[in-house]
Amino acid sequence: MIDDIKKDATSRMKKSVESFTNDLRRVRTGRAHPSLLESVNVDYYGSKVPLKQVANINAEDSRTLAVTPYEKQMVSVVEKAIIDSDLGLTPNSAGVVIRVPLPPLTEERRRDLTRIVRQEAENGRVAIRNIRRDVLGDLRDAVKEKLITEDDERRAQDDIQKLTDRFVGQIDEVLAEKEKELMEV
Repeated sequence: MIDDIKKDATSRMKKSVESFTNDLRRVRTGRAHPSLLESVNVDYYGSKVPLKQVANINAEDSRTLAVTPYEKQMVSVVEKAIIDSDLGLTPNSAGVVIRVPLPPLTEERRRDLTRIVRQEAENGRVAIRNIRRDVLGDLRDAVKEKLITEDDERRAQDDIQKLTDRFVGQIDEVLAEKEKELMEV
């Protein structure tokens, strides 16, 4: 039973770290990366769909993204969706290809993005600590129902704390890497 609780905690904590990592991919750095446009939704025949479902997104160079819609009539719709997104990007269409130049980040904007990234990291740490709290509650319930002994509970609590520390450490590593990437000029 304790092993099942630990496995569940481990998988939930892994998912929290993966979610945090995916959230960081959307934060713009100085380099062009196709994942920057993943959050953009396009009006495709009356329904909102992700941009990557209606167009091919490539990094043309370190400062430019190239978006090629699969259908020619979608060029203006895709361009409008990129403009309307909260990314602050201005696309230029050249026939079928839409080029999205990324302006260089100012020092102030880099600091703002660092603050945002730190807040995301704290949210990730809180999620992991909430998982720990839930698991410790499950262990207490198991002791009350006499499914495990108090000694087993204490050992399991130590193991859960080690798991928590390990996953919080992973979040801190990802955060440090992203901050370094943000502050590169």
